[in-house]
Amino acid sequence: MLETFKVYLDKSNFSKNTIDSYYFAVKQFYQQYNEVNKKNLKEYKIWMIDNYKPKTVNLRLRAINCYLDFIQKGNLKLPFVKIQQKTFLENVISEADYNYLKNCLKKDDIDWYMVIRFLAATGARVSELIQFKVEHVKLGYIDIYSKGGKLRRIYIPKQLKNEALDWLSARNQESGFIFLNKYGERITTRGISGQLKKFAKKYDINPAVVYPHSFRHRFAKNFLAKCNDIAFLADLMGHESIETTRIYLRKTSTEQQELVDTLIDW
Repeated sequence: MLETFKVYLDKSNFSKNTIDSYYFAVKQFYQQYNEVNKKNLKEYKIWMIDNYKPKTVNLRLRAINCYLDFIQKGNLKLPFVKIQQKTFLENVISEADYNYLKNCLKKDDIDWYMVIRFLAATGARVSELIQFKVEHVKLGYIDIYSKGGKLRRIYIPKQLKNEALDWLSARNQESGFIFLNKYGERITTRGISGQLKKFAKKYDINPAVVYPHSFRHRFAKNFLAKCNDIAFLADLMGHESIETTRIYLRKTSTEQQELVDTLIDW
């Protein structure tokens, strides 16, 4: 049944990572229980809560619920565990550190300067960033389609577009992917993450805040500071629910500390 489930996932156009994750969760269940019933499912959920973080538990539960649909036992689906949302954002690069890093890279490595410029000025995920081509820069946007066929348009602001066109012209590139490795091939998401950590160390910035998604957070924080339209931001970020976007209305832990230090003098 497990192998049949894997074939079903593959035919359903799930990503390889999702297929592996779902397969692992169901296999883990069967390693502990011989039968799919209400009692065993509840026990499995309790065991996971005792052994994993809530986010991991919910990922496994999503896999189990998918499997229950597959074996036509959807009535046994398990509810997700509630994740307590933090009252602050963690590990978001500050505006000062972003500008410092940006200025350092503009002098030392223009290609990597453009990487963080695109991340911070478009709000793109790193997996989306590596899909940008010269053709998209000329258009001023890129359309990304999810597996469910949902369209997300990522805009390239005019200032960034002009800067990028000059950069591409200087290296005589007329077409194709714009973010390349030293071999002239499209860079990987892992390659970007690893190099950003090296730059953090080189320029003495806290490595905890220098990673691809941190610049996406910076985009959202800066956007709300200039335009308090959270529904529009949710669309720009590609969030399914506006509730996901609301976290950006909160201050970072550093901002909270600075505010407390300034306000409280009693």
